[in-house]
Amino acid sequence: MTPDLASLALAPPEEPIAGGGRLVLAAVAGIALIVVLITWLKVHPFLSLTLGSLLVGATAGLPMADTVSGFGEGFGSTAAGVGALIALGAMFGKLLADSGGADQIVDTIVGRAGPRALPWAMGLVGALIGLPMFFEIGLVLLMPVIFLVARRSGLSLVRVGIPALAGLSAMHGLVPPHPGPLVAIDALKADLGVTLALGVLVALPTIAVSGPLFARYAARWVDVPAPALYETASAGDAAAEDGGAPRRRPSFGVTLVTVLLPVVLMMGKALADIFLDEGDHVRTVLDNLGTPLVALLIAVVVAMFTFGLGAGMNLREVSGVLEKSLPPIAGILLIVAAGGGFKQTLIDTGIGKLVADWVADSGMSVLLLAWVVAVLIRLATGSATVATVTAAGIMAPLVTTLNSGETSLLVLAIGAGSVFFSHVNDAGFWLVKEYFGLSVGQNVKTWSLMETILSVTGLVFVLLLDLII
Repeated sequence: MTPDLASLALAPPEEPIAGGGRLVLAAVAGIALIVVLITWLKVHPFLSLTLGSLLVGATAGLPMADTVSGFGEGFGSTAAGVGALIALGAMFGKLLADSGGADQIVDTIVGRAGPRALPWAMGLVGALIGLPMFFEIGLVLLMPVIFLVARRSGLSLVRVGIPALAGLSAMHGLVPPHPGPLVAIDALKADLGVTLALGVLVALPTIAVSGPLFARYAARWVDVPAPALYETASAGDAAAEDGGAPRRRPSFGVTLVTVLLPVVLMMGKALADIFLDEGDHVRTVLDNLGTPLVALLIAVVVAMFTFGLGAGMNLREVSGVLEKSLPPIAGILLIVAAGGGFKQTLIDTGIGKLVADWVADSGMSVLLLAWVVAVLIRLATGSATVATVTAAGIMAPLVTTLNSGETSLLVLAIGAGSVFFSHVNDAGFWLVKEYFGLSVGQNVKTWSLMETILSVTGLVFVLLLDLII
């Protein structure tokens, strides 16, 4: 989960607790230890991230009690937010798969798009799903479709999955109503409508370059089969397990409505926050229904009827499907939460503030400077939101020299920088790695490189727009 916007906007960055050289050494040592433990010694990522956090704190001079406390805080907040969403998404995905609904989507997509068009279709789907949704929610909802499209079409999992991830990530970093862009818009006093329009204008070609076009080459470097996590027997006439009633594959319309339900609920909240006054009754209702946890919980309950009972399952079978959805993601939850703990340790040492201060007095272009600041904070902390908030705070004094369009481009430059090169201190890195069944090296060649191309491409299009505006 992303923290509350007001608290993000008001919370000052942590002050560095040691000199610059020592903090850089701490960050490099911690990240190096994690990579060595995982790649060479084959230590579980959960243990590696925990040990890496302790090394960062010790090297930086952070008291051990504070290091452990900070790690626990980051671990707990990540597990409480993202963990619950992953669990609900896994339940929804398992119902979608076991009912034959995912097969229905796959058959429709594969039937209407040839192998060459599939990556483009997946990029568009990722963008549409990612527009109102947090990255983690969109990912867990799309995973069954990504897996099955790859298996049924015969294309590489990377060829199909990278475009969908590019769509999700670009929307997360560039387009309001995502929290990061909204915080930057507020801090820089940018126009929301102008930023939204320019954000979409930048995001679409950026997704094309970092998604379908890049995936063509990434699939040659990393060729992994789609796991059978969501694979089921053919729907329609298939009999239910344990002697249950025959399964009836839900129609494409029912499947689409159910899948889009959480999207619509969260989009309703986003639009209400933009267009309705605070305290308005309709806005209050939509805010409650569109909270990610509530929206996904509603979707799971609805899916129990449309994908469960509606597909011919009885209550015992529906309960069994939900129960079986959780064990496969237990390891993912621990790894993602530990990634949040490692990120918090880096934040507590003040590395992010240090990096920001180093760049603040440089003589670069305003847009390029904003991008570089966001990139360095992102690399140091692993958090796109922290990078956006910190960079926006640093650049705020320069806004008086910019017009409305340039201010919106400044927001987008920061957003592009905030997604640069996801690596081991980013919970999203481990989420993608575990879902796709990749090694650390393979994940860097695909997901991390895709994020980097997305970031750089986004900056290029922002700079091109700056020549016009």
